[in-house]
Amino acid sequence: MGAAARRLAALVGSVAGATALGSLLIGLLTGASIWRSLSVGWYVVGSVLLISGFFVGNRGPSRPQGEGWSAFSTRRWVRWATPDEQRDAVSFSVLLVAMGVVLIALGAFADTRYAII
Repeated sequence: MGAAARRLAALVGSVAGATALGSLLIGLLTGASIWRSLSVGWYVVGSVLLISGFFVGNRGPSRPQGEGWSAFSTRRWVRWATPDEQRDAVSFSVLLVAMGVVLIALGAFADTRYAII
């Protein structure tokens, strides 16, 4: 459990750090304050992660199979996902939603326009 918690913290930290770096660069270009840049960046990326987690979690039990470069290719068919694939989809969805919630919380703490307490 400890190793998994360290990997999760490293993943969340790297996503939050990369988002902070990108939002600070964009804030520097637009002339926004540091805290405003950080809060908006974390809000945006957190929201994208939440929406992505929703769509990954709502993926059905069927998976595309076969070859073909187009959605209309006749060489493709549909197969049922294995239980492992379904568990992986739910686990990935939970990970995305959790990271999104953490980033939105970071954005709320960094937002100086409103008092948290």
